[in-house]
Amino acid sequence: MPITHPRFKAAAVQAAPVFLDLDATVDKAIGLIEEAAARGASLIAFPETWIPGYPFWVWLGAPAWGMQFVQRYHDNSLVVGSGQYERLRAAALDNGIHVMLGYSEREAGSLYLAQTLFDSAGQVLFDRRKLKPTHVERTLFGEGGGSDLAVVDTAIGRIGALCCWEHLQPLTKYAMYSLHEQVHVAAWPSFSLYPGLAYALGPDLNTSASQLYAAEGQCFVLAPCAVISPEMIEMMCDSDDKRALIRAGGGHARIFGPDGAPLCEALPENAEGLVYADIDLGLITLAKVAADPVGHYARPDVTQLLLNRAPRRPVQAMRPRYEAVVPEDEVVPEVLPHAER
Repeated sequence: MPITHPRFKAAAVQAAPVFLDLDATVDKAIGLIEEAAARGASLIAFPETWIPGYPFWVWLGAPAWGMQFVQRYHDNSLVVGSGQYERLRAAALDNGIHVMLGYSEREAGSLYLAQTLFDSAGQVLFDRRKLKPTHVERTLFGEGGGSDLAVVDTAIGRIGALCCWEHLQPLTKYAMYSLHEQVHVAAWPSFSLYPGLAYALGPDLNTSASQLYAAEGQCFVLAPCAVISPEMIEMMCDSDDKRALIRAGGGHARIFGPDGAPLCEALPENAEGLVYADIDLGLITLAKVAADPVGHYARPDVTQLLLNRAPRRPVQAMRPRYEAVVPEDEVVPEVLPHAER
């Protein structure tokens, strides 16, 4: 009896956030989720730190100058389990669509470059953090750990995600391939930084990184990419020198097949909207017949990857070695803290 492989429509976001405004950006995200679902999409993917926007100021001036943005950015970053987070989870449920978020996560006093996958029933399938913030991102964000290499089974296939230049980390990519992704979200912030000055930050190289990931891993790749709005330029640029380092636009959202083929019509880089593609997971088998880097095309006798997926925690709470067992009906006398004895 022939096996039926999942087929569905997927959407990648190309839009500007309501910069540094958590609630307004969540509202806009829910609108895009509703739009994608109305067009028949079963999955929508958002750019890197789309909530509340990527902190481009870290690339534009000295850390001391950029401190003027930090408090507002911190206050408008998303807390896992918060009311705003629950609104987004409910939007996935209400619209029957899988949602891959990209956001700045706030946990107590620290921020992380984070992604969350909700399924169409509103369940949280994973929350992950970027393993290593890139270059000056390290002035603002903390690091993830091995458990943040996440690939999960869903009704529409095995889905995973990475952020931005994690796609230029060969060992990270190979670790993800080893988890047998079928659909990968490659989230990007925008390709409009240092125009004409840094080819490595531009659309040609980084779009190619998403495309190569699809061909190397024989998986479908959704590459959402944000747009920088003129309002964002106004907020971050107080001199002509800074305006020369960044420009409005930079949206280059794409979707690629498991052979690297482009599957969507590109939008103009200043345009906001969604790009769509039809996904047929049966095509992955045909791509892997040619080259499966973690299967028949591997040479583990020559090269191997050491992968540690254990979570990293700054505090490990240890239980006391001996704990008194007290019967439920026994009254325990009050014990004063040492300082009060």
